[in-house]
Parts: sequence; structure tokens; C-alpha cells
Amino acid sequence: MSTTLPRGIKSILTKSPTDTVILSSIRTPITRAYKGGLKDSYPEQLLSTVLRATATPTRDVVEDVCVGVVLSELGGSKASRMALNHAGYNTDTTSLYTVNRACSSSLQGVANISAQIRTGMIGVGIAAGMESMTRNYGSRAVPVDLWPALKESGEADVRDCIMPMGLTSENVAERYGVSRKDQDAFAVVSHQRAAKAREEGRFEGEIVPVDTVFQPVDKKGNPTGEEIRNITVTRDDGIRADVSLEALAKLKPAFKENGTSTAGNSSQVSDGAAATLLMSRSKAEELGLSGRIMGKFVSAVSVGCKPDEMGIGPALAIPALLEKLGLGIGDVQRWEINEAFASQAVYCLRALGLEKEWSEGKVNPDGGAIALGHPLGATGARMVATLMHGLGRSGGEVGVVSMCVGTGMGMAGLFVRE
Repeated sequence: MSTTLPRGIKSILTKSPTDTVILSSIRTPITRAYKGGLKDSYPEQLLSTVLRATATPTRDVVEDVCVGVVLSELGGSKASRMALNHAGYNTDTTSLYTVNRACSSSLQGVANISAQIRTGMIGVGIAAGMESMTRNYGSRAVPVDLWPALKESGEADVRDCIMPMGLTSENVAERYGVSRKDQDAFAVVSHQRAAKAREEGRFEGEIVPVDTVFQPVDKKGNPTGEEIRNITVTRDDGIRADVSLEALAKLKPAFKENGTSTAGNSSQVSDGAAATLLMSRSKAEELGLSGRIMGKFVSAVSVGCKPDEMGIGPALAIPALLEKLGLGIGDVQRWEINEAFASQAVYCLRALGLEKEWSEGKVNPDGGAIALGHPLGATGARMVATLMHGLGRSGGEVGVVSMCVGTGMGMAGLFVRE
């Protein structure tokens, strides 16, 4: 198997038997933690749902599964394996492991599975992600039993790895001049685009319905006393179609007195899962599945940055990715850049020179995490699903997925739609 990466747009668009191709990329609805339709679901339940939907007709040939997960107990490894078995995969031939690179975990899963395919370790694999922030966000993703020498370190870059994410957002806003007005305006557009995409049915091809139970709650998330009922969740429920600048301007700072990051211009705490099926092009041809190829994964990079401004990660990772592949901004038709906070998303657009592309709807054209939500371990795979289906609708060929990563990193991956 070849491990040499293509360089230049012509080479990247050329089909090769060694390509890592994508045959399926799906997700559950993304719903609000504590109040949304999946709040009473388990992360492994959501994972099992997308794995079962991915299985046909390749269940018996999947050799390995990599699940991105951030918050689950024991790294989610045992629960994920149980979910895989529950979904009907062959326990004698299909293995599984989990990976945690914080917000980019399931994009890392795509890169891992692709590397296994390219080096001949496997022929077919699934990159997935799962998260229930309802169930597992009690510590706010900060370790509760940590070596004191790290917490009390004299090195700021050590201590700042556990800085609350909201404060890193405030740092980006202050250091790079992103105003409250700019953040709120960005958030409004995210909701407007997501609402339009949902209304027009753009998400239907990527969403797998989830059968689950639901305990009705009031606006504060407290049980109303109504009976638990069986429901089928089919749509993202964090999108606010009627959001306005005036409404967002009334919200108080969420993380710092006199700050600019609020609950309205930050990503939502969410529940969800996603999965992408990958194999070599030659394997797809061997299995008679060439007609199901959606596109291919080309490459990804991860980079480091200061932990206290982790949100700038995409502004560093994307240029590194494009340089490695010999591409420019103009070679990319669609960008999915995670909206952890409006502050860092706006900064990244400016730093990357993508403000025009944003206004033209080439960056997050169907909204992003501010409107859709950010279920940490599942976000990367969710973004891949949105990218691949979106490129299919628009006729674009090249797309990029990128996000900032807690503790000070950025990651970016490049995909081609066929």
C-alpha cells in the first residue's frame, strides 16, 4: 500500500486504487444537553444506532472501528465495544478502540482508520464518535484528580491546559480584537443558515433517526412529572430560527465579568454520535461497491498552540494542511470550521482570509456548532458527514474540516467529493 501523499490539485483529484474512499457518512440528530430529545439516551446507544445504520451491506468486512470520545467513563472503550456487538458486527473479525483528541477526536479517528488502510493493516474500517454531555459533563471536561505539581506549576502553559474553555474564548476576543457585536452577528448567521438548511431538508441525507425514551422537563431542565415516553428523534433541536441580534445583545457574559462570550455566541453543550465508513478504492471495487463511493479522505494535520488561546487552532492547522498538499484557498469549495466560540471562529476567518468565502456561504453554509451543537467526541465525524453531503448537493469537489482543540491544538482534514 502507498503512503505517499498527493500534491497539487490535479494529483489530489486523480483517482487511485490506494485512495481511502468514503462509502457512508452519517450522524444522529444533535440535540441540546439536559433538555433535548437525546438527553435520556446513552452515548453508546447513539453509537450503536449509527453503527447499525452503517453496517449494510458491509458489516461482515469491517475489520476495525475507531471511536472518538472525550467524556465517557474508562475512555468509552468497553461501552463502545458493547455497542459495536449490539449493532450486529462479527465479534470474531471486527475490533474496536477509542481515541481522545478532545474536540477533534472523531476527525482523528478518520485519520487513524485511513492510516491503517494505507499501510495495509486493514482493508475496511469505521471512524465514529459519540458523546452524551448530558450524562458526562459534570466536571466541565476538567480532571478532578490531578497531580498537584501540574495544577500549581510555575509554567503558564502547564496550568492553562485546564483553563475553562470560556476564558480561552475571552482571551482570543481581547487579544485579536473580536467585538461582542461581531460575535453576536456571527452567531445569528449560524442559526439562520442552520434553520434554512433544516427547513429545506438538507440534513435528511446525513441524519439517522434515534428511537429512545424521553422524560419531559421544564425550561430549567427539571422533570415536569409527566410519564417517560418513547420517542423517535429525527431533527437537530438546538437551532433557533427566530434568533436576533437584539435578543443576543441582552445576554450576560457567561465566563467573565464584562466579557463578550455568552451562551448565545458559544457552541451548545450537546448529545450525539456519527460514523464514517472507509476502505481502499481497490477494496470497494473488489466488493462491488464502487457505485457507493461518496469521495475520499486525503490527509489531515494537527498543530499545537498556546493553551490559553486554543481557539486559534484552525488558523494554524489549515495553512499547514494546504501547504503539505500543495493547495491554496481557492482550491477548496467548502469549509466546515467548528464554531466552538464565535470569538475564535471570527478570528480564524480573518486570519485565514476567508471572510469573503464566509459571506458567500462557502464556510459553514448550513450553520455550525453555535446552532447545531458540539458533542465533543462526535463533532469531527458530524462535520465530515455535513461536508460530504453538502459537497454532493453543491457539486463541489474539495472540502476542509477543521476545529480548535482544548489544551492548545488545531486539526484540519481535507476531503474530496466524487
